[in-house]
Amino acid sequence: MRLGQGSPIAAFNGTDGEWRSSLALIGKRGAALVVVDPLRPPKPEPGPWLLFAPVKRAATDLILVKAVELGVERIQPILTRRTNAERVNAERLNGLAVEAAEQCERLTLPVIAEPASFESLHASWPAERRLFIADESGARSNDAAIPSPVQAASGVPRGRPWALAIGPEGGWAQGELDAFRNSAFVTTIAMGPRVLRAETAAIAGLAVLQALLGDW
Repeated sequence: MRLGQGSPIAAFNGTDGEWRSSLALIGKRGAALVVVDPLRPPKPEPGPWLLFAPVKRAATDLILVKAVELGVERIQPILTRRTNAERVNAERLNGLAVEAAEQCERLTLPVIAEPASFESLHASWPAERRLFIADESGARSNDAAIPSPVQAASGVPRGRPWALAIGPEGGWAQGELDAFRNSAFVTTIAMGPRVLRAETAAIAGLAVLQALLGDW
């Protein structure tokens, strides 16, 4: 909006990488670029996965944007027993992902999967990817069996694929927590002594686990 003809622009996508370009034509219905030379080659950008129960629109948007900035590779809405919003607007979320990638100069976009039930995801989960479950009951008890993210990550090799799952506003149902705890690929974690909103838990959990385990 503020550029004129001849202004330099970095154009990128996940297939061709990033290229130095020049704005050749700008009009009300679009613009044209002249591609000059490469700046960054295309390359895979592996990262963690994020599972979250859809919440209100503004909170869902915030979760998605921050997940893109934090390098999440796959965003998976999960339908739980207490999920409040079962529909997500995939087209709008993809548009937000593109904007976030532009802002943080990320070359790839995360996969934004269709919402799936807790049961189907639990049954088909790849065992090699460690799944950390944010257990909000750990914020309200002194149960030493629920470790903090730091304690839980200490037993996971750095570089191993991992994912974080955030429950709905009403919390995980007891049956869901029991199924998680009985799965060899799952570690439940407490997010501290305070009860966090879903969007806060997602951002904080990703940041802490990434610092401990790396982008995978």
